[in-house]
Amino acid sequence: MKFFDLLSTASSNMLRNKVRTILTIVAIFIGTMTLSLTNGVGAGIKSYLTRQVTNLGADNMLVIQHADPSGTNGQPTTDPKKYDPTQKVIASQDRGPGGRQVVMGQKDIEAIKLEPNVLSVQAFRTISPDYIVASGDKYQVSVSQQFSTLNLDMVGGRSVDVSSLAPAEVTIPVSFVSPLGFTDSNAALGKIVRIGVTNALGVQSEVTATVVGVQQKSLLGATVSYVNTALANKLYDLQSKGLTIASQNQFPYIVAIMKDGLTEAQVTSLKNDLKSKGYDGSTTKDRVNTIFTVISAITTVFNVFGAITLVAASFGIVNTLLMSVQERTREIGLMKALGMSPRKIFTLFSVEAVLIGFWGSLLGVIVAAVFGNIINSIAAKGFLKDFSGLQLLVFPPMSVLSIVLGIMLIAFLAGTLPAFRASRKNPIEALRYE
Repeated sequence: MKFFDLLSTASSNMLRNKVRTILTIVAIFIGTMTLSLTNGVGAGIKSYLTRQVTNLGADNMLVIQHADPSGTNGQPTTDPKKYDPTQKVIASQDRGPGGRQVVMGQKDIEAIKLEPNVLSVQAFRTISPDYIVASGDKYQVSVSQQFSTLNLDMVGGRSVDVSSLAPAEVTIPVSFVSPLGFTDSNAALGKIVRIGVTNALGVQSEVTATVVGVQQKSLLGATVSYVNTALANKLYDLQSKGLTIASQNQFPYIVAIMKDGLTEAQVTSLKNDLKSKGYDGSTTKDRVNTIFTVISAITTVFNVFGAITLVAASFGIVNTLLMSVQERTREIGLMKALGMSPRKIFTLFSVEAVLIGFWGSLLGVIVAAVFGNIINSIAAKGFLKDFSGLQLLVFPPMSVLSIVLGIMLIAFLAGTLPAFRASRKNPIEALRYE
């Protein structure tokens, strides 16, 4: 009996007891649909965050700070630490409750510049503007200096020019377009806005800048305006008036731009070199991996429920095929008497199990995809309407294929015992079975 004959025979045998087979397929269908939907949510959010991750920094950007001075990796501790007069520390939420962070200065910048795989080094300066205004009302705004070229998700225009010779430039979130008095995103391009900032003496000043781009709303930076080096320098200089020179040259972080084309091993080597000098360096990928880890953990928890359903379904396959073996004992004896080998009989029942897994998983992924499209459509017009490009559920072909193949494998394993029992039947005893 050829394989296609086995496939045809197995398909016919499945339909001998339609109710029992359908119930088993439904159990697999429910487990598959659960797995597909939970994986779809994880894939959708990860896909969106991957596109938006440039809002946190370019791939060649390394954020550097002093290693945890407490030696506790940010974990709370009640043990006292010796005072070091050479270190200036500040409270840091990044270090955990009660955490302290050593500020960085020009000496650190010079030390990091010596690294061979570092192109440039700049201080990360905290800029706290009061407002932004074009014409009319003033609005609160957060700004972040852009250190390297970013592929931001833009509604219109471009990212700011990070070269040192560029004039003062700023990008604004799409949610600021109408409040600032612009009719649409394109109308905002090329217009002048004023950003107010207050110095240490309490004097408020304004800096003008040209709007060069409008950013799409994102989960990572819904109200952040990105500024280039020229504008950041103007804002920081005004903000710092009244501070001592020493205070002006203290920074929480330093940003290093790495050479292009570095391998993962070279980046790791650079971070290790910095570690030996007392610094911690992290790339954009390092920082977003935490987000992805949380998403994966949540997805895994939901996948457990789908896996439990599949375990129950696998027992259903075992039961279905054991009953089938019992009901077809005389038939098995006849097949053996006509020369069908135990291996072919084993294959026949295994194919039945695999077919049950195939149809259950196929229906599961199809229905999950249909539900996913409906949910995406509702979400895009509802609570996700402000997040362009965010699909709540995404079904990558390789992920769908792996689910189907995985469930077929589970079905095959579940059908092993009944198939083995069928292949071991004694033909004479089987023919006598009533």
